[in-house]
Amino acid sequence: MYKISERLQEWFVGHHRDLPWRDTKDPYLIWVSEIILQQTQVAQGTDYYLRFVERFPDVRSLADAEQMEVLKYWQGLGYYSRARNLHEAAKDVMSRFQGVFPEVYKDILSLKGIGEYTAAAIASFAWNLPYPVIDGNVYRVLGRLFAVSTPMDTGKGKKEYRELAAMIMPPHQAGAHNQAIMEFGALQCVPQHPACAECPLSDNCMAYNAGNPQLYPVKEKKPKTRDRYLNYFFITCGSHTFLHCRSEKDIWKGLYEFPLIETDKPLIFTEIQNDPAFKKLFHSATPSTFTLIKENVKHILTHQTLHATFYRVEIQKAPPSVLKKYIKTPLSKIEDYPFPKLISAFLEQTLCPSVPPVPLC
Repeated sequence: MYKISERLQEWFVGHHRDLPWRDTKDPYLIWVSEIILQQTQVAQGTDYYLRFVERFPDVRSLADAEQMEVLKYWQGLGYYSRARNLHEAAKDVMSRFQGVFPEVYKDILSLKGIGEYTAAAIASFAWNLPYPVIDGNVYRVLGRLFAVSTPMDTGKGKKEYRELAAMIMPPHQAGAHNQAIMEFGALQCVPQHPACAECPLSDNCMAYNAGNPQLYPVKEKKPKTRDRYLNYFFITCGSHTFLHCRSEKDIWKGLYEFPLIETDKPLIFTEIQNDPAFKKLFHSATPSTFTLIKENVKHILTHQTLHATFYRVEIQKAPPSVLKKYIKTPLSKIEDYPFPKLISAFLEQTLCPSVPPVPLC
């Protein structure tokens, strides 16, 4: 029954990558690495992992930190709810489990931001508990091995994949098996042009033997996406600028941005000037110049595409209306704040411009 697992583990010995979280049994370090890798490629995530655990080497140091600092160390990774949930879960471990990361699967699963996959990874890697992991790579391996026709993104499909994953996993070698099948999906059974002829599982692979491995795993439908149009105003008053912390239930909660006017379609500057939000923002200001810095910068998220335009506004005096809503921040301190990648990229280019801006008025 476990011949597939034996071959996977033999393959792993000779092909696995040397990754900084791979040889540890520390559940905290495993947890951090798995959360980072949920939506991030290993090549990018490794440096972030090393910086993160250097600053926050254990649960206590993470729980004691301010959320703003945690988000700053996460800046550039995207999907910032992962960092917020890590922070909240660390506080939960300190209060509910006296600072000791829980060993029981249901307790691990109860922590904020941890789903079945992450709980299984932590439980099996740290304590060899018999819980199979099922991430995107594992879906692909199982889908091809057993030519699963049920869509993986349906309730019925998820149940079928869970049963298959449990069936081929030796309970007494859960950690080694899970590591192997995940790595196998990442390096051998890849989405496009898998090296099936050199695959140690080719004789067991139903999809390969049917001549159509790239048809699997089957998905039911693609998620709908929407377009959003963001007009940012980088306002400077002497040596200061103005920032806003996003707190609403939307993208980038807890991160900082410039004053923003969002529209339902792209607008040129003269059209934005007629927007009530523009008049409310600048009616009592004394702007000396409006300058177009960047136009229609596309930033793609999972279910939406952002189209951002950046204007620089120089004012001589900041009116009380601006000071009440936004944080007046010295430009010299702007790097202390966590920004979404869209904003941080703009700041890097603005502070070291290569393309001359376009004065508007």
